[in-house]
Amino acid sequence: MTGAVLHAIFDLVAWLAAFAAIWWLSRIRGLKFPSQSFELPYIAVLVFGAGLGAYLFGTLNLWLSSQGGIARSVEGALAGGIVAIELYKWRHGIALRTGARFALPLAIGIAIGRIGCYTAGLEDFTYGTPTALPWGHDFGDGILRHPVQLYESFAMAAFAAFYVAAVFRHDDYVITNGFYLALAFYGAQRFVWEFLKPYGALIGPLTLFHLLSLSVLLYAVVMLATAPHPRSTHERAAA
Repeated sequence: MTGAVLHAIFDLVAWLAAFAAIWWLSRIRGLKFPSQSFELPYIAVLVFGAGLGAYLFGTLNLWLSSQGGIARSVEGALAGGIVAIELYKWRHGIALRTGARFALPLAIGIAIGRIGCYTAGLEDFTYGTPTALPWGHDFGDGILRHPVQLYESFAMAAFAAFYVAAVFRHDDYVITNGFYLALAFYGAQRFVWEFLKPYGALIGPLTLFHLLSLSVLLYAVVMLATAPHPRSTHERAAA
């Protein structure tokens, strides 16, 4: 089975796991999310923004790294989706924070999806720089490299475990601000792993994804800093 086929299979599993996470959260007694329905325009804007961001940033990173072709980026999809939804909410006067229910699906989806990137090998251009560490992986060119895809997968799996534990504890703060906590954690850990990737620098030693990671982290920090105080345990609602 080729790396591309394995990648596609893991992508599918990631989506299924993300939907399973949403279903599981909906079955937990006392765990309530905003009552706003996600209507077709909202979903359409989200999909369009995420798709545009995925290909825009993925392909731009290829060009900056002196590579040809077209690529996708999960972080680009995140950034594109965030911008699109924030503009949509601003245009329609929606003040409600609508991301809370996506914290666990996001973490699980990335954790599984990155394994697909790992199986894709050199063709995927998500591998790390050469390393002498004992867990270095040969992606097919005889060079041991950092398996940064697995670093990111393990990191997001750890966040997913942290979030699930918070749900069982009925931790209002984590449940209410889960999406922004997930974004902050994702941006911070992704920024670190970018130093272990062979991407072309954009500003000093920083690559396009360094800057994008900082942008995602900054957005999450601002949203957390301006978040309303959690309600009492009898009035739990995610923002």
